[in-house]
Amino acid sequence: MAYTLDLSGRVALVTGASSGLGAQFAKTLAQAGAAVVLASRRTDRLMNLRAHIEAEGGAAHVVALDVTDLASIKAAIAHAETEVGPIDILVNNSGVSTTQRLQDVTEADYDFVFDTNTKGAFFVAQEVGKRMIARAKGAAPGTFVGGRIVNIASMAGLKVLPQIGVYCMSKAAVVQMTKAMAVEWGRFGINVNAICPGYIDTELNHEHWQTEQGKKLIEMTPRKRLGQASDLDALLVMLCSNESHFVNGAVIAADDGFGA
Repeated sequence: MAYTLDLSGRVALVTGASSGLGAQFAKTLAQAGAAVVLASRRTDRLMNLRAHIEAEGGAAHVVALDVTDLASIKAAIAHAETEVGPIDILVNNSGVSTTQRLQDVTEADYDFVFDTNTKGAFFVAQEVGKRMIARAKGAAPGTFVGGRIVNIASMAGLKVLPQIGVYCMSKAAVVQMTKAMAVEWGRFGINVNAICPGYIDTELNHEHWQTEQGKKLIEMTPRKRLGQASDLDALLVMLCSNESHFVNGAVIAADDGFGA
């Protein structure tokens, strides 16, 4: 007997979908049956991803989104709901990082990381959350009451790593944000959870893992290996599904034991 999770009829918004984990998340949700809204600043890459998803039989739409611009957030989400329908699932994935010791962090470095990873993630979730709450109260149209929000944090939000201290701080804030949203929004049927990925090999960092420093990091992991973006597929679909209705406020490490 097979067990399947079906997201047919759901609309999923994925931020930072132009590459890396975001692109994989979008393809995975489309394969599970969701209509996926691809959001990023790099819309040319989103167009290519949409073509790929549609060629595989999925449904995808493109919106331009800069998570550091509140007006862009509001416009992108309004456009997505007008074009596709009420957002049932949010994968809050946009993220950036810098590498330097704490004594060398500038105000520009700090703002660059926090404006995207923390402030941007918060206001994207807030805008989607307000619309989900309105539906739960019967004040907005939509057949699905409630929703699923999955914030992409990081193992670095749970375990401090050298030379990316500001990134660790920003993702720790996402962990606490997830719990706060779960507490306040749970009564509206909205489940908010976080995934904390470990070291994942993506197109953005692939070359780094071939360097001496990258190889040293791999050697520090319990099983001396990297994860693949697809290793998060099953966890993501579960958290986005109706079957996850009793999972709220969870912060799930998917790091091959690195943070244990």
